[in-house]
Amino acid sequence: MDENSPVSVLKGVGTRLQSKLEDLGIFSVADLLFRLPIRYQDRTKYTPINELNAGSEAFVKGIIEVSGIRYGRKRNLITVISDGSGRLTIRQFYFSRSQEKSFQRGALIQCYGEVRDGPSGLEMIHPEFRLSKEKQETCLEKNLTPVYSRVDGIGQLRWRSLINQAWNICTDRIINLPDFLSPNIECWSLVEALKVLHNPPPSALNSLISGIHPAQKRIIFEELLAYHLLFEDRRNSRSGLKAEPIISDSNLWLKMKMNLEFVLTQSQIRCIDEIMNDLKKSIPALRLLQGDVGCGKTVVAAAAVLAVIESGHQAVIMAPTELLAEQHYKVFSNWFNKLDIEVGWLSSSVKKSDRRLIYKSLHEGDIKVIIGTHALFQDGVEYNSLGLVVIDEQHRFGVSQRMALWKKGHADNKVPHQIIISATPIPRSLTMAMYGDMDISTIKELPIGRKPVDTVVIPNTRRLEVQQRIEEACASGRQAYWVCPLIEESDVIHAEAVKSRAQELKKGLPGINIGILHGRNSLEEKEQIMDSFRLGEINLLVATTVIEVGVDVPAASLMIIENAERLGLSQLHQLRGRVGRGGNRSACVLMYQPPLGNIARERLSTIRQSKDGFFIAQKDLELRGPGELMGTRQSGAPQFRVADLARDHSLLPLVQLTAKDIQKNHPELVKPLMSRWINTESYFSNA
Repeated sequence: MDENSPVSVLKGVGTRLQSKLEDLGIFSVADLLFRLPIRYQDRTKYTPINELNAGSEAFVKGIIEVSGIRYGRKRNLITVISDGSGRLTIRQFYFSRSQEKSFQRGALIQCYGEVRDGPSGLEMIHPEFRLSKEKQETCLEKNLTPVYSRVDGIGQLRWRSLINQAWNICTDRIINLPDFLSPNIECWSLVEALKVLHNPPPSALNSLISGIHPAQKRIIFEELLAYHLLFEDRRNSRSGLKAEPIISDSNLWLKMKMNLEFVLTQSQIRCIDEIMNDLKKSIPALRLLQGDVGCGKTVVAAAAVLAVIESGHQAVIMAPTELLAEQHYKVFSNWFNKLDIEVGWLSSSVKKSDRRLIYKSLHEGDIKVIIGTHALFQDGVEYNSLGLVVIDEQHRFGVSQRMALWKKGHADNKVPHQIIISATPIPRSLTMAMYGDMDISTIKELPIGRKPVDTVVIPNTRRLEVQQRIEEACASGRQAYWVCPLIEESDVIHAEAVKSRAQELKKGLPGINIGILHGRNSLEEKEQIMDSFRLGEINLLVATTVIEVGVDVPAASLMIIENAERLGLSQLHQLRGRVGRGGNRSACVLMYQPPLGNIARERLSTIRQSKDGFFIAQKDLELRGPGELMGTRQSGAPQFRVADLARDHSLLPLVQLTAKDIQKNHPELVKPLMSRWINTESYFSNA
């Protein structure tokens, strides 16, 4: 046996467990060693019971004083232990008859678990425990105890057993795992780092918690390096593809620009030039266009679409929701109709009879630009000459969905150009890790004349003052949003529901016309509600976060966000960006439910003090990690095992330099290194 032996050689691994491990990408003994702990428990010392605090984890020992079943709403086994300094209750809801019998008075027990406040004092619920029938001294661990991510059917004891067996095989055979890093990089060896991470000494606990231990840095560096090499591989693969060069004299764009009611910023002009230069090449463009809320990304995309149309090809604009797609359709139609260009529309709500006509027009090339949702890449949709794919809010699409649309443009060994739009400003560290294979254009200026939005943070006990402010705004001809996170009441999450809040506001604001908008409205209902809001027929729109992106109503100057402490910084910033789009001074009121935790307090303080979307996004990355910035976790997005972009971004410049060195001097290391960390089959080369 060696590190390449299948996991089936390990004791206790049958067909069922082997299948579960393989589903996790664990096929060999070596693969197990890269299943790294997510945290550690300190079982090297006991905590006296009288020093325990609710909310902390602790390792305790004591003598069982009493144990028995308590009947009530749910049967549970209650055990009280004492160590001479105090008493602690152990509560178990799931237990066997043999466990019940083993908890005998006088037996010595050691437990590890989270301490909580209980009905009769501090308690642990389902802690890990070890019993001894005699009052002998129990054994403390010599090293920290690793904790691995939970998987159904594989408990912590099983994980530790499997990984210990894997180490024994490697040690017994004196086999080292191959170290793929270039020899001129001074750092720990891979084997040294892995041994420490799976079995660290007690002195390493604080540095491991902080993510600064040298063993962690060694593994983090290699993982980031693997992803960077993957992105470089994707970029090189794209350079081998061909696209139709977009040759245009920009007449259509110049005509549209003359009709605009605003002046382009220098950032917009620069981004348009960058995209136009991309489109002229025979290498397919893949560019991320990002910017702050309301910075004018749509008009930049319109310039590219017009160039494609002028060169005789088709363009597609895809958005994740019908509300956002419909917003784009109205904006582009308003611009393009003046140029005698008809804009097509396609979504799942389009009737079958109308859909067939659209399919025919797309196939024959009569429709030059079409806007829609996932329906744009469904079976039956064929394009005549697709030259450009524009994807808005791309993080809300899975890789396979983006690929399906991109593949619709494959013809004569050529592929379409791609522009990816993100309305969420993304920190540089995140763009390097998430979009390392893309070119990036950033709009950092807001449109000329855009007034800043005043932001205030108040407790929800001042709700009546807020209602009075709404009444005053609506009386002067302005409009307002009231955002709630839920549609219906919930006993679990104490947040106000849209429907109940709207009913209460109608009672408190009898002279105000109030509309309701949420994700369960049909497309027709959404369009009707938004049209009424734009026309001023609705004064106050009570909505969920469905309005976060794409909704543009210039007369709306007041944004109320209820339970703001529950939302991430980027989401709050996006919602705030729905107001301040007209000539009126605008305000955003963040209402919170006291008391505030430290993170929630810092989050609300940040959004109140700053209007810089890039600063806010960086802060959000530090507080919440990349999940909030990137939205719903997408297939194909990096899901790091040990790296943390907010913590480890300082390593990225060295990662880039090392990647160049490996590609130049050790190209044979590239594929094995990527395979160790990434399931490359799930990463499409052009997604």
